[in-house]
Amino acid sequence: MTPPPARRTLPDLRQRSVLAGEAAAAAAEVEAALDTPPDPEAAAFFDVDNTIMQGASIFHLARGLHRRKFFTTREIAGAAWKQAYFRIVGVEDPEHVADARNSALAFIAGHTVTELQELSEEIFDEAMAHRIWPGTRAQAQLHLDQGQRVWLVTAAPIEIAQIIAKRLGLTGAMGTVAEHQDGIYTGRLVGDMLHGPAKAEAVRALAAREGLDLARCSAYSDSYNDVPMLSIVGDPCAINPDSRLRAHARAAGWRVRDYRTGRKAARAGLVVGAAAGAVSGTVAAGVALRRRR
Repeated sequence: MTPPPARRTLPDLRQRSVLAGEAAAAAAEVEAALDTPPDPEAAAFFDVDNTIMQGASIFHLARGLHRRKFFTTREIAGAAWKQAYFRIVGVEDPEHVADARNSALAFIAGHTVTELQELSEEIFDEAMAHRIWPGTRAQAQLHLDQGQRVWLVTAAPIEIAQIIAKRLGLTGAMGTVAEHQDGIYTGRLVGDMLHGPAKAEAVRALAAREGLDLARCSAYSDSYNDVPMLSIVGDPCAINPDSRLRAHARAAGWRVRDYRTGRKAARAGLVVGAAAGAVSGTVAAGVALRRRR
């Protein structure tokens, strides 16, 4: 006699639903555990030029604008050696940089804010993205991972500073503000450059507005000019420091990080390369030093 066919076990839909729910809940618990709660009283402030990125952002911006026919090579040929100096030595000369950035904001007179913002996006991709120091970027990410906010503080135009911050996933940026009326640049600054003591004042103002405890904040820079900003936080750090800042940091017991290792040996070769490039690419990079007529 043939036995009756075995009864097919029907899937226990309720049990499967329970398992699905438990799995979803477990995944949510993992995500919650990985999510760092915000730290509203601590933040980090980073200089840009030679700290976040190699070289001067304003020169890379100016070079890109030059390629887009904002101005002629003749207007800036005499200033190429200052950019070569910056690239070779890797140290800010306050007079050179101040002259560069003040003049840089003059050449955008008559252009629209929207135009500069759109071009700055393109120029970041082609000339700046590959110049970001990985070590400094990692330092900024550490602060973000701890739930802290991270701002750039730079003398460069606020437009390019905001783009760098956005592309790196940072909180925001403070930079030099160019005056504009009805969306068109006048070629004048609003106040002065965000340089030296002005950076410290900007950080203090932001801390007061955001409820930050500066004793729990960090600041990073390569330049001795930024000692005022570095001095007002509880955790200052010299990154790729010039000789004066390195000495000051060691005397004060500050952290020092240098991510230029591996490039120092090539600096001697850069002297020849920069001199040769002064008539071509480096010439364009010095466009920011154009004088007002």
